[in-house]
Amino acid sequence: MDMLKSVLVPINREGYRFVAIFAGITLLLFLFTWPLLGWIGVILTLWCVYFFRDPDRHVPTRDGLIVSPADGVVQLIERAVPPEELGLGPDPRLRISIFLNVFNVHVNRVPIGGTVIRQVYRPGKFLNASLDKASEENERHAIHLRDNDGNDIVFVQIAGLIARRILCYLSDNQVVRTGERFGLIRFGSRTDIYLPDGVEPLIGVGQNMIGGETIIADLKAGNEAPMAVEVR
Repeated sequence: MDMLKSVLVPINREGYRFVAIFAGITLLLFLFTWPLLGWIGVILTLWCVYFFRDPDRHVPTRDGLIVSPADGVVQLIERAVPPEELGLGPDPRLRISIFLNVFNVHVNRVPIGGTVIRQVYRPGKFLNASLDKASEENERHAIHLRDNDGNDIVFVQIAGLIARRILCYLSDNQVVRTGERFGLIRFGSRTDIYLPDGVEPLIGVGQNMIGGETIIADLKAGNEAPMAVEVR
């Protein structure tokens, strides 16, 4: 049963149209061309279903925990100025960059519960998302969130070489929960998160992230006795 659940993962609603298009083209290939092309269409249709998979996640529930906003590999951890369109000033913050390849789950999740202060879309280039300059030059959607303790967290959806569409469901003043789905990037992409000053990351470069599950940082570290981390 567990194996069946791992295969029959729900797909995100944004994927229905693409799966239907791939399936329709595959049917036409079987009807009007060589069977080999039809089977190639089957493979591509299955890949499309796989790309848009949207599995449930076990989200840590303790206050103060920041979880990964995306699946992928931590590519960079460095200090950088948050996107200028958010108006947070010129002071650099610790930025964690997560690179998503075409085989990762591309559904983005809220890193910590709070209120969306501002979210801004900015058009840009479609450079390879693994490049350092992708954070500054590529198309992006930046979100400024304030948690329930007044901490400011920034996270950014960044388009890549193949990705040509950023979807963000958030709006200004919206109240969100940790691990809640908030958007999607098609197809390869990158997600950055900027931590509040003085907060140290609990992860390292090269580590694989699971969106909504992997704990990136603990805002309450050192402020209280250790507590068990529950999940929902």
